[in-house]
Amino acid sequence: MKRKYLIWVVVAAVAASALWMAVTPAVVDVEVATVARGPMRVTVDEEGETRLRRRFVVSAPVPGRVRRIEARPGDRVKAGQRLAVIQPAAPAPLDARTEAMTSAREQGAAAATERARAERARLAVERKQADADAARARQLFDSGYGSRDIWEQLDARARSVAQTEQAAESAIRAAEFELAAAKAALISRADATGGREVGVTAPIAGVVLRRLQESEAVVPAGTPLIEIGTLDDLEIVADLLSTDAVQVKVGSPVVIERWGGPASLAGRVQRIEPAGFLKISALGVEEQRVNVVIEVADPRDRWAALGDGYRVEVRIVTWERPDALTVPTSSLFRLEGAWVVFVVENDRLRRAMVRVGQRNAQVAEILEGLAEGARVVTYPGESLTEGTRVRTRQ
Repeated sequence: MKRKYLIWVVVAAVAASALWMAVTPAVVDVEVATVARGPMRVTVDEEGETRLRRRFVVSAPVPGRVRRIEARPGDRVKAGQRLAVIQPAAPAPLDARTEAMTSAREQGAAAATERARAERARLAVERKQADADAARARQLFDSGYGSRDIWEQLDARARSVAQTEQAAESAIRAAEFELAAAKAALISRADATGGREVGVTAPIAGVVLRRLQESEAVVPAGTPLIEIGTLDDLEIVADLLSTDAVQVKVGSPVVIERWGGPASLAGRVQRIEPAGFLKISALGVEEQRVNVVIEVADPRDRWAALGDGYRVEVRIVTWERPDALTVPTSSLFRLEGAWVVFVVENDRLRRAMVRVGQRNAQVAEILEGLAEGARVVTYPGESLTEGTRVRTRQ
């Protein structure tokens, strides 16, 4: 009987233990963070690229053969320094028909010149005779033996012949110009090799950025040859999503990171371009982008290694507060349209509804619902409920 009684006691104890374990909630391990006050900022993060505010593309002023440009990227140049030399291009050879027509044009211009000169010589003789006739008529009129009408007619004729002679002088110059143009059209390539070279000079003192014409070649007028600029005149341009750009203001502080230096740089927004543009993302999504121009506020010697077209990362500050009450963003979850966190009190969970202000990728500002020093679960899982016993770890 004692043995049987002992067996029933053991069975009852096991059953009671199982029942107690079944109805007693398990202890869940959770990570917690403390609600604290401190500085907080909200930023728009994007990649940027350095560029020169002003760059100068030096082009060929005349068509011709440009000699090999010796200046290389990185070379410093002075204002007015010769960068390239252009030998004017020789005229294209004429075909037989064009050459015959141009030769005939030259001969016609020469004949017209001779005719104009002969006409001028004839008018010179006629003017001399008209001046003499007018002078005699004036003498007779002054002595009382001549008619006033005859003197005025001869004087008018003398003036008319003089004006005609001046017109003949102009006709000679026009004929000579026509003759010169006809001769120029017949200049051969061999005769044009002695043309004067044209030097291309630097408009400012700066650094050669790119050599756009590498080898000697025949180029038309306006061909870009070399690009120069001043590296002290760098700025940063970042293309933001239009929805982010509307939050940015001129003068907003900027943190410049991942530019290659040991520490971040300070900057500020200088300009927000008013026109957006369409850009295809790496995933093939069409996005409306806006260029935001940033100037570096730190001294130039801190970022002297940066050049034109270098990649950087920028964090544009859109909001900041030195003493915001914050919790990790990962501790927030939505419940019935409201923001909620799990607060740990006496090793048990309590749901607390909160009013959230500004947020960034790490923390969120708490306006109502939590007090400083409270401990909240940082990664609340779906298995957590009100009253769950927890074991915390920082």
